[in-house]
Amino acid sequence: MTAESLDLFADQPGLHWPQVRGWLQGHGELLAADRALLEELGLRPHGPNVVDFAPAALTRLEAEVERETDARKRIEAVARANFAAQTQTHVAALDLMEARSNSDLARRLDATAQGRFGLAGAAVGLEKPGAVPFGWKALEPGRVDALVGEDGLHWLGPNFDGLNLFGQTEEAVASVALIRMAPAITPGQAPRAGIVAFGSPDPEGFHPAMGCELAAFVARVVERMAERWPAIDA
Repeated sequence: MTAESLDLFADQPGLHWPQVRGWLQGHGELLAADRALLEELGLRPHGPNVVDFAPAALTRLEAEVERETDARKRIEAVARANFAAQTQTHVAALDLMEARSNSDLARRLDATAQGRFGLAGAAVGLEKPGAVPFGWKALEPGRVDALVGEDGLHWLGPNFDGLNLFGQTEEAVASVALIRMAPAITPGQAPRAGIVAFGSPDPEGFHPAMGCELAAFVARVVERMAERWPAIDA
């Protein structure tokens, strides 16, 4: 919008910006001589017919620099947090790869969730029928679809009654991340539906708007590791 089109006096009959602007151009000495008005406008008189716009310009520049600095700091903080989370996730994967059995895998997952990510705990569930490794949660057929949706890969949100995946730490869990998996854990049979669950003590620890790529990565590690030790019915 140009100065000629900016009419701040449209609601005042007989007074319009083009005329006001023209009058100021013809009587600039009056504005330059009014030090009080210039100071209110953030300007500084500097000799006859000269007005120093530096204070106003500098103020705007400083405000812009401050906004850019704050934005940069926020971006840097997010980048540092993401890098730290990725590093911890990679280390967690190495911890899981040291497992010696599926029960050890579940134990390591829970310990890693608490020790490295500050969570209340983590658990692994597997649908019946079929053998379920010690330390895993036995789930009824169709339970995974009920939790994450028939076509869903994950679900994030508040903990709810009836989930019952975290054992003794269930009461400490305020929000959960549920990741679908399907390990080929039973010889001669198709992969079985399962789930990897993470529980946070923070109600906003997991929520639908957040991404879960790192949690899904850990779940994939659990899924592949679980296939090392077949679950055979006794």
